[in-house]
Amino acid sequence: MSSQKKVRVRFAPSPTGGLHLGGVRTALFNYLFAKQHDGEFILRIEDTDQTRFVPGAEEYINECLSWCGILPDESPSQPGAFGPYRQSERKPSYRQYAEQLVAAGYAYYAFDTSEELDALRQVEPNFRYSHENRLGLRNSLNLSAEETQELLNANAPHTIRIKMPEDHTVSFDDMIRGRVSFETKLVDDKVLLKADGMPTYHLAVVVDDRAMEISHIFRGEEWLPSAPVHLLLWEYLGWADQMPQWAHLPLILKPDGNGKLSKRDGDRLGFPVYAMNWTDAKTGDVTKGFRELGFLPEAFVNMLGVLGWNDGTEQEIFTLSELIAKFSVERINKSGAKFDFEKAKWFNHEWIKNSTDTDLLPLVKDSLTEHGATAVEDAAVIKVLSVVKERMTYLSDFWGQASFFFQSPASYDVDAVKPKWNADKTKFFEDIVVDFEPLDWEASVVESFFKERVQASGMKIGELMMPFRIMLVGGKFGPDVFVIAELLGKKEVIKRVKIALDIFNG
Repeated sequence: MSSQKKVRVRFAPSPTGGLHLGGVRTALFNYLFAKQHDGEFILRIEDTDQTRFVPGAEEYINECLSWCGILPDESPSQPGAFGPYRQSERKPSYRQYAEQLVAAGYAYYAFDTSEELDALRQVEPNFRYSHENRLGLRNSLNLSAEETQELLNANAPHTIRIKMPEDHTVSFDDMIRGRVSFETKLVDDKVLLKADGMPTYHLAVVVDDRAMEISHIFRGEEWLPSAPVHLLLWEYLGWADQMPQWAHLPLILKPDGNGKLSKRDGDRLGFPVYAMNWTDAKTGDVTKGFRELGFLPEAFVNMLGVLGWNDGTEQEIFTLSELIAKFSVERINKSGAKFDFEKAKWFNHEWIKNSTDTDLLPLVKDSLTEHGATAVEDAAVIKVLSVVKERMTYLSDFWGQASFFFQSPASYDVDAVKPKWNADKTKFFEDIVVDFEPLDWEASVVESFFKERVQASGMKIGELMMPFRIMLVGGKFGPDVFVIAELLGKKEVIKRVKIALDIFNG
């Protein structure tokens, strides 16, 4: 490939369900590489397997990428000069290449029915259609030219399979793994064109990557066993000099490192593996996503960006712009990366903590609406965010950390107060609410005044601070109690103290 060739990469998911975080990471690494080289990032929908197509899945993929800020330069919804961008709409282009391969002796017609192949698998569980048995099966290698033509003229159902060489080594230089070689005798004769005329992934990916002038391919390690088939197709179709450079990304592993992370692992261990909620159209079951759990997209992208890659320093927090600037294929790990949900939560906490209150405002307002706090001014919410965001791991934690700013406590931790409650404490709070009236209402002023009154009473500060907190918020939690008091306002504080006194003395 010429070094002057424009960088064009593609993310090519199948519209079959939720988008796994491994898929999003593949999209991200493609995007980072393209943007770093002033290239183009293409979204292509690989919907050749119509039996697995799920309505709504393509829209879901678009929404995931949009949420992450990984916006394609070309896609089905934003076509460029290399469309169509759905493989199902490119169907007429594939058969000619499959027929070209047959004519050149690199592929053949296979007339075996699925029932016949199933019967063979019953006898031989590890059955594979390959150079070892293809001459004994029902295909154009075994049938005469006349018999083959008769079947084709009769529109007999058939597939087209690649004819893998019996004893050949194919090699390529992977951008991550270096030189990789395969023995073709270990690879079966993959189907290239199915009986319904649709291509399989193997043919479609090569034809489309060439047609769309893809320069570099970042895809998951699980596709490495398919590489020899794809290498030979590039060669057999006469396009070897146009073949993109490949990079096979390491797997995202289960937290214990034993195998690829799956949706079942997330269900079992209690964390999401999809970018966003996915609803199963048949069952109505909802699989939770990072977005709905309360992750910021910046945190999600940051977490994925350093999952199997680092810039060689101790830096962990990266903006998308920083990832684009610092990304390098050379620093992608060859081995799989264990997924650590606690670390993912840490990233989200850091991003929430360091976000501006104004940026967080629209992201927490739904939480207020859900709980009936609809008459709250934005300025008040921003002030609350400034004191609670450091306590939030998820955006959805906002209400749990801040509800007492917007409504009086529904209950009080009376058990924490009662054992040491007495008449002196009752009098202290009865007196102090009267003396609050003329006070300038700022946290520092209230704090100094409160502590002076405690000292004058002869009681210990801890004996009165904890009840004061419970009076305002209902329990032993929340940020600085005097900051809470300032934000609640003098009138509300006095009201809550009086209500709590009645309960504590009840």
